[in-house]
Amino acid sequence: MSSTPDVIVVGGGIGGLFAAYALSREGLTVRLIERAPEFGEVGAGLQIAPNCTRILHEYGLLEEVIGLGVVPDDMIMFDGLDGTELTRLDLRDLERRYGFPYLVIHRSDLHATFLRACRRAGVELVNNATATSYEQGEGEATVILEDGCRHTAPLIIAAEGISSPARFQYVGDHPVSSGYVAYRGAIPIDDARENNIHEKAVVVHLGNNCHFVQYALRGGEMFNQVAVFESPKALAGEEDWGTPDELDAAFADTTGDVQNGLRFMWRDRWWRMFDRESIPDWIFGRVTLLGDAAHAPLQYIAQGAIMAIEDGWVLAKHAAAHRLADGSVDWEPALAAYNAVRTQHTARVLATSREWGVLWHHVGVKREQRNAVLRARDTYDYSFVDWLYGPTALAPEEEAPMFTPIPLAPSDSSA
Repeated sequence: MSSTPDVIVVGGGIGGLFAAYALSREGLTVRLIERAPEFGEVGAGLQIAPNCTRILHEYGLLEEVIGLGVVPDDMIMFDGLDGTELTRLDLRDLERRYGFPYLVIHRSDLHATFLRACRRAGVELVNNATATSYEQGEGEATVILEDGCRHTAPLIIAAEGISSPARFQYVGDHPVSSGYVAYRGAIPIDDARENNIHEKAVVVHLGNNCHFVQYALRGGEMFNQVAVFESPKALAGEEDWGTPDELDAAFADTTGDVQNGLRFMWRDRWWRMFDRESIPDWIFGRVTLLGDAAHAPLQYIAQGAIMAIEDGWVLAKHAAAHRLADGSVDWEPALAAYNAVRTQHTARVLATSREWGVLWHHVGVKREQRNAVLRARDTYDYSFVDWLYGPTALAPEEEAPMFTPIPLAPSDSSA
């Protein structure tokens, strides 16, 4: 590690690995440092929409990813209290519309795909390296590690996740609690088949201040389930929130299909749901934010990992467009272009994710109003996703127009 790389990526998650690979494809030397002793990823399933599978195809990774995941036929939304279908997307028709598939994959499988790609591309991978702070120099930046080691490069990408030290150093804000918590449970699909599951669909059951997601993984051999609910203890300001007793209480009035699925949730761990406020600038001298460090969202429109992948793709494209005669990159205009388009797009995603969460969790009359709107939607109406699933923009003027929200109309019932 005596030579100075063109780029240092801090963080070996999905966003960091993909950014390292994308930049190495442009002929840049990349060093990636990761705090863990070895590379790995926790969690369960990810949904990968056409705006991301398009990029994976361009980079020659889509076939491998499809082989590790599942390409479902439909996305179906049910009322979690009475079991009726509310709406669906025909994902095979969606693939024809956007030219690329919608797929689901285990998070660790996607992570491993990117790790293999980085190794093939010659990315320098460094473990046991915990970043604590950053310094700026003339045309370069330095990341300082917990053990005192220093790594310097013309560009440092802070892809450290939602609790990014770089974000705190340069912005000073903190993640925002939603008061919701997620439980997960990935099991062999044979254990779930007696529960009236949909093996070729992504299914969402909408309950009162809660929802339940199900879909198959790993070629249909595994079944992924996620239970999300609002924690009364969190709303009351208690420190110990999201506990299993709250899980049971939150889903007490849901259908038998949901109750059967809840039996398989992991109860020894849960994930409190936080996001980040949008900020207008991610560039701090020669340090830039990427992925959750810049724009951690709530998960309701399944774009968190996708946005991180898009970040790396966009940054690599602008780096390539600003290569100098000596092979180096004129980083100022490249970073400005990256910042201009990605901050705009991700701000829209963060705001929409929050609003979608409100929509999913309505109770009483608002639940009935929401259900009426969803039932009236045509299966082949893509007006709510055209802005999201089309080609990733490289400039603000390429961003697709947003959808027009439909106001909730009064329902016939006063319940």
